[in-house]
Amino acid sequence: MKRFAALFAAIDQSTKTTVKVAALADYFSDADPVDKLWTVALFSGRRPKRAVTTNRLREWAAEVAGIPLWLFEESYAIVGDLAETIALVLPPNASVDDRPLSQWIKDLRSLAQEDEAARKAFVLEAWQRLGGTERFLFNKLITGGFRVGVSQKLMTRALSRATGKPEAELAHRLMGNWHPDDTSWHNLIEAEDASADASRPYPFYLAYALEEGPDSLGHPQEWRAEWKWDGIRGQLILRDGDYYVWSRGEELMTDRFPELARAIDHLPPGTVLDGELLVWQPGAAQPDSFNALQARIGRKMVPKKLLKEAPVLLHAYDLLEWEGKDQRERPFAERRAQLEEACKDLGPEAPVRLSPQHPFDTWDSLADLRATARDENAEGLMLKRADSPYLAGRKKGDWWKWKLDPLTIDAVMIYAQSGSGRRANLFTDFTFAVWNGNDLVPFTKAYSGLTDAEFRKITHWVKRNTLQRFGPVRQVTPHHVFEIAFEGIQASSRHKSGVALRFPRMKRWREDKPLQEANTLDDLKEMLRLYG
Repeated sequence: MKRFAALFAAIDQSTKTTVKVAALADYFSDADPVDKLWTVALFSGRRPKRAVTTNRLREWAAEVAGIPLWLFEESYAIVGDLAETIALVLPPNASVDDRPLSQWIKDLRSLAQEDEAARKAFVLEAWQRLGGTERFLFNKLITGGFRVGVSQKLMTRALSRATGKPEAELAHRLMGNWHPDDTSWHNLIEAEDASADASRPYPFYLAYALEEGPDSLGHPQEWRAEWKWDGIRGQLILRDGDYYVWSRGEELMTDRFPELARAIDHLPPGTVLDGELLVWQPGAAQPDSFNALQARIGRKMVPKKLLKEAPVLLHAYDLLEWEGKDQRERPFAERRAQLEEACKDLGPEAPVRLSPQHPFDTWDSLADLRATARDENAEGLMLKRADSPYLAGRKKGDWWKWKLDPLTIDAVMIYAQSGSGRRANLFTDFTFAVWNGNDLVPFTKAYSGLTDAEFRKITHWVKRNTLQRFGPVRQVTPHHVFEIAFEGIQASSRHKSGVALRFPRMKRWREDKPLQEANTLDDLKEMLRLYG
């Protein structure tokens, strides 16, 4: 744990990428293999399950610190992080325990079989034997909330420096449904056949947002354009007679899309497609809205009724593997040509469609096409350089997303709630309303879009203009108008307003606009009619 704590401190105390990479590379070069494996797992979101309830941890920490529970809770509300709050209120002491990270994790996981008295004894002894950063990390592990700002790109760069293996290969090795319980450091990182796992996806290539238009990208002939669909980015993998579906967030979603199993009958083994998962009704000219897809996202198993009401297919736009061979180094134009050849004989019963490309001669003609995106239930356009390889992560230069300008509406803030983490002492989460006659009807929440200075300013105002408190939520005097931006709108029976917004955020604080000039519920319903 001491070595892991030193690594964490080096990463946490520096904003320089070079310092973080060097610290990680040193650690991966000579730490214990089991500790290295768990470090990669923790940094990539594979955390052990919570061993003790947070309520018990709060009670035990207050008891050891000799403070009343209400004082601990008030401290937690200010700090915003339970593990850090516990570390701060406990009496300071030096670390005297030499157990490695992997042993601490093993001991923590074994607590699930113990009674509460044994769990308490273990936690209290750990707090006595650990101090400083080690105690903080122990708290993170036991609360199941371990999150560190180490990107996949930064970690693969450090692993590459420590092992001499290419970054792209390491990024591929770290993808998929692996866990320290079912692999080893050697099998995951060092073994030559580490990519043999049939279900393992490729790292996704992510595009940058194009803010100013495409004129600076050079000649239009160098680029290919296609719709940016409003669905779920996914990879469909066909290997060894089976199929696997992965989301961009590295979540295995195969069971949620059983209709994609039919792809085995239409495409050969050793095929990996990158595309968009969309609800698309038989015979329809365009996909359903994202709202239709949401009913499928949260279900591990999908009932027959929902399969019929919301059939999903993959709109494929890139070919990552063909006949078992990695295609990512080939230029996009070549991969696309092979994809078109693979899809040319697919019938309507196949759960895969080729996402169409849109030829264009000038950037102005492409802008005209982009303006029609909402008519196609698309978010805008994707622009891909014809000679670009398929890279890993977000790289600037070859892939761009040219989204439509968001929809906007002016709304009144009526409720405020404090944030978490470093913003725990600021009000950052707001509920907004529009006019319905003389009444304000709530219709959405938003918590992003303002600067820290603006959040501090509105926090100062909220504290002086609170009408009522409902737990952590404050009802405030209707006064401030904000312009709310959002990507889509759909009908919703769960909301009092009858509508739900997609990706709402605060575009700007309209301090220039009086309360009475905020938009109305009728304005929202008209937007629903036009864009829902």
